[in-house]
Amino acid sequence: MATSKKVTNVSTGESSTTSSNQPWQPTESAKSKSTQIRIFAAIAFVIAIGIEVGAIFLLQEKPVNMTWLIIMIVAILIFAVTGSILWKKANRIDPASEKNKFKFFVQNQLGMIIAVIAFVPLIILIITNKNMTGKQKGIAGGIAGAALIIAGLVGTDFNPPSVEQYTEQTAQVENLIGTNQVFWTPSGKSYHLYNECGYINGERTKEIFSGTVADARELKNITDICNRCENKAIKAKGSDLLEEVTDAVTE
Repeated sequence: MATSKKVTNVSTGESSTTSSNQPWQPTESAKSKSTQIRIFAAIAFVIAIGIEVGAIFLLQEKPVNMTWLIIMIVAILIFAVTGSILWKKANRIDPASEKNKFKFFVQNQLGMIIAVIAFVPLIILIITNKNMTGKQKGIAGGIAGAALIIAGLVGTDFNPPSVEQYTEQTAQVENLIGTNQVFWTPSGKSYHLYNECGYINGERTKEIFSGTVADARELKNITDICNRCENKAIKAKGSDLLEEVTDAVTE
């Protein structure tokens, strides 16, 4: 029985590459999209570092203009966070492989690395600055320290995507239902194999989205399959197999 909810397909219609012999690969349009997003993220990172350099020069003045210093710290935070959000989005579209541990770490934690580069030198220079009073150092250092924590947390990917994850999850879905199509809701934390699943057909659900496993990861960062749907698919697959065996025996 199909769902009565509105179902919106967000997939481009292109198929990503995955098989038992090959790892998952993004489509050409997905690669292009991730490249564009990474360019914007890189620009945001460069601007953040550029403002940091300006703030360092500002610290050499006597007296230090506290208003401009605080404005610069906030601006660094805004661009660092913006870059991190965009960079993580690009990583979900075109993830790195876990085979190269160093590259995998740098690509997924670049936002956190940029946060350290953008704020740690600045904090050190504020603390050791001879042109500022103790009170000024406390105010500016505290704001910069808080900005470092915020930018660092946003820039850190605590559940980084990988080619291996996408390969395994896509293969699991295709093995269960024969096609790479899943369903999810805007507030859901799992993707579903059936749009009529009771977990996504409650009164609060207004719209259901459908797409590939990679789409669910890109748009909602969903990594878990619905247990109810998985068990249903396993039972259905077992019934089909039993029917095939029965037909073979009777023939």
